[in-house]
Amino acid sequence: MKRGRLPLTALRSFEVAGRLESFTLAAEELFISQAAVSRQIRELEQMLDGPLFERRHRSVVLTASGRKLLAVLTSSFDRIDDCLADIWGASASADLKISVEPSFAACWLVPRLPEFCKLHAGVEVSLDADPRTIEFRTGQAQIAIRHSATVAAWPRTESRHLMDVRMVPVIASYLLKGGPPISSPHDIFAYGLLHEENRDAWSRWFEAAGIAMPEAARGPVYADDGLVLQAALRGQGVALLDEVFAEEEIRAGRLRQLFDLTVANGAYWLVARNFDRLPPPAADFARWVTESFHKR
Repeated sequence: MKRGRLPLTALRSFEVAGRLESFTLAAEELFISQAAVSRQIRELEQMLDGPLFERRHRSVVLTASGRKLLAVLTSSFDRIDDCLADIWGASASADLKISVEPSFAACWLVPRLPEFCKLHAGVEVSLDADPRTIEFRTGQAQIAIRHSATVAAWPRTESRHLMDVRMVPVIASYLLKGGPPISSPHDIFAYGLLHEENRDAWSRWFEAAGIAMPEAARGPVYADDGLVLQAALRGQGVALLDEVFAEEEIRAGRLRQLFDLTVANGAYWLVARNFDRLPPPAADFARWVTESFHKR
């Protein structure tokens, strides 16, 4: 087939759908409709006279032909993107785009970002608070910070450990002054619980404390640690927070840590396509954020 007749739009849609194994997620990444992704892939399959996906109930799986084509396309698009990134990076060397977990952004990075900007005057920082994985394609973030309870690496990227997460129980100091004392884990239930994403962390903490969390102690669930922190500061209940995120508020006396017992909750990782090929501002940021945790 002549290059001028290559169905590049359909190939791009197929590559994203195959890499993510989802037409829905492909549509989100490409900012088009799921129907458009499905139509483009069907047209590609018709041109090739064979299926690239096995359609199942609410899922798709690559066929042997699909896997073969995906391997070539992903490698090719990555090489194209690396070349474009090098060219783009040479003309935008003072720009730094960072993709960060919302909790990490709100509770740790934003308060400390002026320190980095002071050390690296002239760098224009763009911060995107987003927990989703990214491909580090041209125009996207050059470096990311991600949290995972179990994963230490992501496909086609490199990762460096930043910090382990230990969750501690905290309460607004003024709330504790006006309410019943907390001398044992059972006493926490009088104030209600604040949860992040689900109620698993509190269940594990109470299990470690040797008691079961009653069904009646459910409490509101927030999307991330940053929201839980704000709710705790406003006296909405007892929160289980990352001890690193809570330490400043504890030191200032606005929050009080109730017990020394902590539970593990994964780790934060610095993630990039290739650390050795980061543009200077991103490399400076990687060095700065890593050293910030090594100093602890």
